[in-house]
Amino acid sequence: MTPLVSILMPVRDAAATLPACIESLRRQRGPSWECIAVDDGSRDGSATCLARAAAEDPRLVVLSQPASGIVAALGRGLVECRGQYVARMDADDVMRSNRLERQVAALESDPSLSGVGCHVRLFPRGALSPRRLEYEAWLNSLASPGDVARDAFVECPLAHPTFMLRRSVLERFGYRDMGWPEDYDLVLRLLGAGLRLAVVPDRLLCWRDGASRLSRTSAVYGIDRFTACKAFFLAAGFLRDSDRYILWGYGDTGRTLSRALAEYGKRPRAIIEVHPGRIGQRILDAPVVSPSELPGLMRGEPEPILVSVARPGPRAEVRAALDAQGYVERRDYSCTA
Repeated sequence: MTPLVSILMPVRDAAATLPACIESLRRQRGPSWECIAVDDGSRDGSATCLARAAAEDPRLVVLSQPASGIVAALGRGLVECRGQYVARMDADDVMRSNRLERQVAALESDPSLSGVGCHVRLFPRGALSPRRLEYEAWLNSLASPGDVARDAFVECPLAHPTFMLRRSVLERFGYRDMGWPEDYDLVLRLLGAGLRLAVVPDRLLCWRDGASRLSRTSAVYGIDRFTACKAFFLAAGFLRDSDRYILWGYGDTGRTLSRALAEYGKRPRAIIEVHPGRIGQRILDAPVVSPSELPGLMRGEPEPILVSVARPGPRAEVRAALDAQGYVERRDYSCTA
């Protein structure tokens, strides 16, 4: 019988965490499923663990390949997926027993959605820094398609191991290796094509955080590569019709983003800052002005505004100020940090 859900799981040296991960799959309630596990050149006991689990449960299908990287593993596994829906999973995470059930229900209740994520609980809790907890809170503040689209350039709005996409959509767009995070690239391509993504607003995945995560060990997931990804899609989308923009905020994130955008011929006409030491200077050949000068800048031929304010509180204040002046997010301005 063809399963409703295919769980797509790349595996690399995950012998220590695979038993708990696989057990969480077996506890799933509701929809029928298969798990396509791609062993990407593991050097520990992952292959043995997968073989043992597959012998006990035929819903687990194991593929093996020489170490080729996550994008290649995802592509190899996707070819074998038979379900109407494809759910991502990482071999060091744990699903809640109702994850598949809740995400399938969300997609079946709204045919306009191409995919959904869910909220997460990072663990182990004792090792989490205040910034990681802030990141978790931001991820878990998103739910609707509007939330996802609005905050898409702040960070990747869906945690990769929470993805559940319609297989037809994932086969059409696929994963690709662009030298930046493959999950963020996929989300921005889907949104750029006008597709709708949402989030089931419950913590359905326990997401392991630690020094050995690929996002911590590979340069592909560095801040500069996330920024390069943002710049590519901003240049092709929000800034497509303008080579000039107004940059609100010139901290580390604004500085890095403006340099990345310059590679596409996109340069700030003015920089808005609240730091008194910067106002009146010129940075990147653009005047640094206070927020009160924005209306004058926007007279005549208005230009798109990029808000590069990293912390949630100050970012919300800038949003409120722009909204109060009649600017519309995603039309007149976009938050990029």
